[in-house]
Amino acid sequence: MTIQWFPGHMAKARRQVTEKLKLVDIIFELVDARIPYSSRNPMIDEIIQHKPRLVLLNKADMADKEVTKEWIRFFDEQGIKSLAINSHAGAGMKDIVIAAKSILKEKFDRMEAKGVKPRAIRAMIVGIPNVGKSTLINRLAKKNIAKTGNTPGVTKAQQWIKVGKELELLDTPGILWPKFEDQEVGSKLALTGAIKDTILNLQDVCIYGLRFLEREYPHRLKERYSLEVIPEDVVELFNEIGKRRGALMSGGEINYDKVTELVIRDIRSEQFGPLSFEKPNETETNE
Repeated sequence: MTIQWFPGHMAKARRQVTEKLKLVDIIFELVDARIPYSSRNPMIDEIIQHKPRLVLLNKADMADKEVTKEWIRFFDEQGIKSLAINSHAGAGMKDIVIAAKSILKEKFDRMEAKGVKPRAIRAMIVGIPNVGKSTLINRLAKKNIAKTGNTPGVTKAQQWIKVGKELELLDTPGILWPKFEDQEVGSKLALTGAIKDTILNLQDVCIYGLRFLEREYPHRLKERYSLEVIPEDVVELFNEIGKRRGALMSGGEINYDKVTELVIRDIRSEQFGPLSFEKPNETETNE
């Protein structure tokens, strides 16, 4: 399965981020807690360079808590402050401002020593599509300012948003990178909804998800679809799920498209419980 997606507005967004970088004190890098490595855009490192950064592991409620703790320890070892948050429910919002103040304390102390009046922290939020940037902004601002949607590519332009007296946010459109050198990354992004379904082979995405569950959470896969054993042959697995969940066509034939939609929806809507699709020791980030 080869996955690529780099719409024109993303190239424009990269230029905009680069241009606006000098206006902000800190970068809030939003990643998906289920795939913290795969949802980190490597272009962001090139763009922001040495600008202070806070990594926010969003959708933490959908991820395996113990694995998320491993990721927070990993980022800490890299000298990067990170927080697990849930922007949809508002969990961890207060911690963001506290962490940003801590990261920028030396800078603001120097400004104060020079006689510069105290001002709000200026932060830029960056992240791939559908990672929850607009939802986070609305939570922090406590009102619906940024457009939200459950499909990638909703935010198309930049805007400044005031969050009380302590924080000003610069929203940016989600940016993917032009080419996924590791197709495993593309598969994880597709499975979690970061790439538009309309450009994907969803059966391939479904098979990837089923094999992941078989390997990492077999008991949950069996329980969800009432399977005594998990068939090795993927067609047999589709057939078993289709029969048990009524994904049939006239004549009793299995409707593979319905099975595909069912499995992907179940994964994305937490029907298997919280899932983490990668761990620090399984990724290239250790290199």
